[in-house]
Amino acid sequence: MRPLFADPKTDFVFKKIFGSEEHKPLLMALLNDLLELDAAHRLVSVELLSPEQRPRVPELKHSIVDVKCVDAQGTRYVVEMQVLNVEGFEKRVVYNVAKAYSGQLDAGQQYPDLNDVIGVTICDFELWPQREEPRVPMLSRWRMQEQHGGARGLGQLQLVFLELPKYDASRPPRTTIEKWAFFFREASNLRVVPEALAEEPFTDALEVARVARFTDEEWEAYVRAGIALQDERGALSLARREGQEEGRGDGLRTAIRRVLSRRGVALDAGEDARLAACADLGTLERWLDQALTAATAAEALR
Repeated sequence: MRPLFADPKTDFVFKKIFGSEEHKPLLMALLNDLLELDAAHRLVSVELLSPEQRPRVPELKHSIVDVKCVDAQGTRYVVEMQVLNVEGFEKRVVYNVAKAYSGQLDAGQQYPDLNDVIGVTICDFELWPQREEPRVPMLSRWRMQEQHGGARGLGQLQLVFLELPKYDASRPPRTTIEKWAFFFREASNLRVVPEALAEEPFTDALEVARVARFTDEEWEAYVRAGIALQDERGALSLARREGQEEGRGDGLRTAIRRVLSRRGVALDAGEDARLAACADLGTLERWLDQALTAATAAEALR
């Protein structure tokens, strides 16, 4: 039996809700709430950036979903849904935001032409575990700060994170941020619209995710996206388990070879020898993550 609502964390549904011209008000509502903008500074219009304007970053194709837009003042937003916690995730987020910042300059343009970039990342895992001190809240906002006096400056790059597992599921959501977390976490499990989400923009987001509104082609795309995500999750889990069972270094090398083989990517003799000779566990971990999406063995072992 089909669910009432599709999972907004999947590639197809996230982009259907937040990445289409038709539903731009939902993207603005999400940004306004996660950026905690007051009435005087709330976004009233955004322009979705075309794929050609999006920085290309080698990454898992289905567990990292992004939508990019620019507001009337020129500020750019990189909105991402991250389902799997892969090695180097924080560095990838910073790189992606920095790339969006530096990528604004075309030939003949000058540094004053650069506009601010804000990265908004929704994580389906704890990036900063609650058991660690100092505790980072479910919604956290990051920007540069002078370390002696605490003055804030250099605000051209800002990062915002919403960590879904930190939502307190023991009670109904109260704040707008809690309602967004509840929406992302529970939408696919709902059988009715709950009272907590019976208001805009959540009712509108749920309507877009309502499976009954999907065409047959959209339903097939949703199913394929879900299968692809599960394949990535399973491949990463299997590879790491093999690495643990067979001895860290040997297991990682075996996992890299198996992932590449299953994806039809062949290692030549030199590449295989390079893999066999590598004893640095950090490098092997990085190669394993890259092996999941690399088009060639050379890309996986760079």
